[in-house]
Amino acid sequence: MAFVGTYDHTLDAKGRLVLPSKFRGYFADAAYLSPWAGCIALWTPERFQEMVQRLQQEVRDGDTDSNVLRGLAAGSEEVRPDTQGRIMVPSRLQSFADLDREIVVCGAIDRIEIWNSSSWNGMADELDESVATAFRQGSGI
Repeated sequence: MAFVGTYDHTLDAKGRLVLPSKFRGYFADAAYLSPWAGCIALWTPERFQEMVQRLQQEVRDGDTDSNVLRGLAAGSEEVRPDTQGRIMVPSRLQSFADLDREIVVCGAIDRIEIWNSSSWNGMADELDESVATAFRQGSGI
């Protein structure tokens, strides 16, 4: 599965996000929210577990500091969508990603990212140019 697409959404007054309908089936039972690079990442349980196992191996091998795992565990949250497909975004994660009412939910291949709308819009042109450059240099299809 590859998560793709960009959707303008809102957080309600209680900090809930309605997942785009195209993504809901992947998160019917549970999902994991974690801090990411300027946004919040939403992971399937399987993908989150794969990431944790990889980091655990890197810690055992001495390639990654154990504080990375500690920080991931402390900063992440397991969430369960309600019957309307809403998930609660904890206030500490909202603060981390500077989320307000207007947000963008976008696919990022192996995860979904939740962005402050202004932050997303500020880098959208740069993202388009990055993709175009990669294709011109022979990456991609």
